[in-house]
Order: sequence, then structure tokens, then C-alpha cells
Amino acid sequence: MTAFIELRDVSKTFGQVTVVEGLNLEVRKGEFLSLLGPSGSGKTTILMMLAGFEGATSGDILLDGEKIDHLPPYRRGMGVVFQNYALFPHMSVAENVAFPLEMRGVPKSETRPRVKAALDRVQLGHLADRRPDQLSGGQQQRVALTRALVYEPKVILMDEPLGALDKKLREEMQLEIRELHRRLGLTIIFVTHDQSEALTMSDRIAIFDAGKIAQIGTAGEVYDRPQNRFVAEFIGETNLLDGVVKEPAAVELAIATTIVAPDHGYAAGSRVSVSIRPERLRFDGSGENRLEATISDVVYQGDHLRLHLDAGTLSLVARLERGAAERHPGETVTLSFAAADCSVFPA
Repeated sequence: MTAFIELRDVSKTFGQVTVVEGLNLEVRKGEFLSLLGPSGSGKTTILMMLAGFEGATSGDILLDGEKIDHLPPYRRGMGVVFQNYALFPHMSVAENVAFPLEMRGVPKSETRPRVKAALDRVQLGHLADRRPDQLSGGQQQRVALTRALVYEPKVILMDEPLGALDKKLREEMQLEIRELHRRLGLTIIFVTHDQSEALTMSDRIAIFDAGKIAQIGTAGEVYDRPQNRFVAEFIGETNLLDGVVKEPAAVELAIATTIVAPDHGYAAGSRVSVSIRPERLRFDGSGENRLEATISDVVYQGDHLRLHLDAGTLSLVARLERGAAERHPGETVTLSFAAADCSVFPA
């Protein structure tokens, strides 16, 4: 991978508190990378260091092979979109979008057509003369994005820009941003704590835990093959079955049942956790592994049912598609799942 953006051994401390520790990260040109993690995991601090609003305590930040640590924000060629949009309330939509061009000394004769073209691209040309308080949340978000794009920056940095929107509008804007990314070939680094948002939009996802990357990969890789307990529990929902390795592809669970798992490389006697997603638990007997369980609750969730089950001392969750045979609390069922659907990591 040729790195367009690179962070080398970057750390950031505030007093005695280390927020980012020894971070090494590479981003390809034209990539949509999401930084995903809980509050306080260092995501926004990384974005602020990239933008130049915060300096790294140690390490180097490079853009297209050149160090940019010493450059002020306006010379880094990065557009920034914040959660609160940061629009100027006393300026019209057109004036807000024109602002970064004016700050860079672009002549007015060139600014006007560029602003018009940029607003037309996001279907806001007819609102050019309105003030931000006359716009909906989604329209304000599009103005903020347009302002970040109008001077054609090399990189767009987005700090939870959809967090203030309602669910329907947030989902619409996710698709709109993804389409802009693809159409314009943008390099986007997107900070979020919303797992579904990251899964929907990203080429790759970097999952952060306490200032370090817990795992980085495509949406499929981090969801289907979590490398540790934190990732398995943080992204999506999962069932964690603790046990002891008996042989290369077998784990004995705490309920004295041995299951077949992928060849994980852990030595016999190692304590491990086996992760299995709720939608991978089946009721049709397919799959090498079987568990007897009792349904304790059935929760209606529109397009599917969420089943809570007890298998001895194990509490499990399964997803049942609508249209399947009805299930009821108190019913005893046989769950099955394939070894290929499991992930194994240290307990």
C-alpha cells in the first residue's frame, strides 16, 4: 500500500494523560477511512493533529511523503467538517461557502462561479441567499461539507458530522457523503462512534481502544473476524463463549461441551473466547456445532426477532428472520453453527 497520509509513532499527551500512544497509521489516496471507538479513545485528537489544530507530543505526520507537522492548518490542504457544522450565522449560505476561497486570496470573479457550482452539486443553489438558521439540519450539514470541498482540498476530515441529525436524515447523508467520495475521488478520514455508520460508509475501519488501534481492516474483516474481545463486543453484537483449547481446532466450553472452531494456533490448555454473531446461530441443524438451549424471551424488532436463550450457564442471543417458524419463551431448541462462522482469541 502506498501511503498518502502517514502517522509514524505519533503520541499525544495532555499533562499526565496519554490520549494517543505510539500510533502508526497509513491511509491510501482516495480511501474512506473511519476512526471508530468509544468516547475518550483518541479519535478526535488524531483528527485535530492531522488538521493542525493540535500538535503531536512525539512522532511525525506526513502528507504525500512530506512532513506537515510544522505547517499551520490553512497550509495543509485539508477540509474539516465538525459535528456542529461551525457555520457563520451572520453570513449567507453562499458567503459561508466562499469564505475559504477568500481566505486563500481567490479573486471574486473566480469565487462566484465556483461557489455556485459547488452549491448546485449538492442541490442547494436555490438557498444561496439564506442564513444558516433558515436551513434544516441536513441542509446545514451539506453547506458545511460544501464549504470544506469548495477549494478542492487533498483530504476531508470529518468529526462526527452526522451526530446531530435524526436517524432517517443521518442515513440519507451517509449515502450522500459516500457518493461524493466515490464521484470526486476524495480521501476522507471520518470520526464516529456509530458502528453501523462506519460499516455503511468505509473502505476500511480503524477501531480504537484507549489511544491505540485494536484492529484495522475492511468492514467485513473487523465484523466477521474480530481479533480480540474488545472489537468483537464493540462492533455489532456477538455471543462470547469462553473455554479451553483441547486440540488445534477444538475448544471445550465451560458447559462441558466441545465445539469445532477454526484452527487458531493457540496451544492446548490456553483459555480462549469464541465469538459467534447472533445471525450465525441457526435452528435448522446445519453446521458442525450444536447447543441445546431454552428460549427465555422473544423481542420483536420489525424485520427480525431477537431471541434470548439460556444454554446451561451461557446466555445467548440469536436473530430469527421474519417468516421463519415461530418461537416462544420456554421452548427448548437446538442451536447450530459452523466452525467457519467463529472467531477465536485469548479470553
